[in-house]
Amino acid sequence: MANWAILVQNCVSKKPNNQLTRLYLLTFTTFLCTLFYLLGLWQHSPSSLPAAAANHRLTAAAGHRNCPNPNSSSTVDFFPHHYVPDPAAARGFHAPPCGANLSEYTPCEDVRRSLRFPRERLIYRERHCPAPEEVLRCRIPAPFGYRVPLRWPASRDAAWFANVPHKELTVEKKNQNWVRFEGDRFRFPGGGTMFPRGASAYIDDIGNLINLKDGSIRTALDTGCGVASWGAYLLSRDILAVSFAPRDTHEAQVQFALERGVPALIGVLASIRLPYPSRAFDMAHCSQGIYLNEVDRVLRPGGYWILSGPPINWENHWKGWDRTRESLKDEQDAIETVAKSLCWKKLVQKGDFAIWQKPTNHIHCKITRKVFKNRPFCEAQDPDTAWYTKMDTCLTPLPEVNDIREVSGGELSKWPERLTSVPPRISSGSLKGITVDMFKENTELWKKRVAYYKTLDYQLAESGRYRNLLDMNAYLGGFAAALIDDPVWVMNTVPVEAEVNTLGAIYERGLIGTYQNWCEAMSTYPRTYDFIHGDLVFSLYQNRCKMEDILLEMDRILRPQGSLILRDDVDVLLKVKSFADAMQWEARIADHEKGPHQREKILFAVKQYWTAPSPDQNQHRKL
Repeated sequence: MANWAILVQNCVSKKPNNQLTRLYLLTFTTFLCTLFYLLGLWQHSPSSLPAAAANHRLTAAAGHRNCPNPNSSSTVDFFPHHYVPDPAAARGFHAPPCGANLSEYTPCEDVRRSLRFPRERLIYRERHCPAPEEVLRCRIPAPFGYRVPLRWPASRDAAWFANVPHKELTVEKKNQNWVRFEGDRFRFPGGGTMFPRGASAYIDDIGNLINLKDGSIRTALDTGCGVASWGAYLLSRDILAVSFAPRDTHEAQVQFALERGVPALIGVLASIRLPYPSRAFDMAHCSQGIYLNEVDRVLRPGGYWILSGPPINWENHWKGWDRTRESLKDEQDAIETVAKSLCWKKLVQKGDFAIWQKPTNHIHCKITRKVFKNRPFCEAQDPDTAWYTKMDTCLTPLPEVNDIREVSGGELSKWPERLTSVPPRISSGSLKGITVDMFKENTELWKKRVAYYKTLDYQLAESGRYRNLLDMNAYLGGFAAALIDDPVWVMNTVPVEAEVNTLGAIYERGLIGTYQNWCEAMSTYPRTYDFIHGDLVFSLYQNRCKMEDILLEMDRILRPQGSLILRDDVDVLLKVKSFADAMQWEARIADHEKGPHQREKILFAVKQYWTAPSPDQNQHRKL
């Protein structure tokens, strides 16, 4: 009441009153603050957000992510679209460290789980992923003392013992020069079971029989790879080999290959197809002569199969192999018979290896098939389908040709021209919806994108900092192609849920890759990759599986201090970041390379360095 009295008195008085002036100012300021606070509450009220989000999802689904419809009669939408989603989902997410005993955990090749499956045809060694209720939701630790791997090419010849603390192979393969233990590291002399003079000399011997220098051989497959010395020494010859071996044949052999910076996966030739498309590899190297029909499927027309080890040259080695002459001769005769049924031609047998060549087409093979009734051709099965696909005993037919001199599926350019040449699968129209112009535009697009990435991640820009890279949704391999001059290799994965199966075209570019369902774990060891790239991965798997499970798998296969870049819609990435923060990644969201007005953003993150506690600490805890 005193204030109102003063107010009335001043209204009738002509004398200035400083106290009233301050009261006016305070009242006016309070009014403005209240007004703007209420406006803010109204604008960010939850009722408007779902409608805006739903409108965006419908628009994106129709293929108009950034472009408004000029013919639309709807009212202009003034609601904010770049909003922070409700973090309730991430708030309840907790990913504690797993136990130190799980530092080498491979979910789909778990040795204990494999014992539930039959041993015939090595089925127990195939992929057997955990059921949803068995999935671990913790972060796999690096072993105590883990160190960032040596840089390439030094890593080809050495690896830190603390990263792969297994000495079994140094004893078991001591006389074959696979690996030696010296101080704090392993040394890889380049030896192998069938190349006692070293992998480099062995490759030179092969090069004396088939041309390894003219660029016609670029991709290779090594089965039962040991520590991947064959693939490691092919790299200096511009030949990119994918090595694979089972999880439990020799402890950590695939892990050794990856520590050396050599492409490798856990895998086995058993009852299902290898996770590669048909006509993928120019050359295959094998130390066993079985499952040749699957080798034939993935081998390029005109490609080579090299067999070393038993029974080749059995006449001189049968005593050392502890086998009878008769059994070894029967085995080689059986291999020769199978090779003929596949229409392969034996080029040469020299010393401890033999080389066969696959025909460039099946014109002659079909004629002999009618006469001799050999192995039948497969029917009504896509030869590129290879995800839990049962292996056939029939012969995979090559694409039709009109002339005996024509190469089935189209002739490939020699390396390095092969990288930028239009893949035959695209030029022939085999990949629906992908044109020659789209391929060329995609190649140029990724050059620009990778250049922009290097401004976000200084480690990616630093030559030699990264070696093993993964692209989770590779499409046409543009990301890998843009990095071809860097000392890296990229495992290009094509999700089995992708609308178009493009992995065959990736191989036709002279790149490597595999199929993958990211709702499951990858067939590789923890800490495989220095860098992971994902383009629209979480949009692809929306409503298919849990985002946090995919992120935990990424955390498993990413090395400490490794980084990742994800591209996706801003709302998706905001949710990803909330989970990434909970996983203790250092993450931030950056603008699209075209500027801040694009809904698609880029998330850049670094996995922090941490390891399992020392064994002494674990012992104290038990006490």
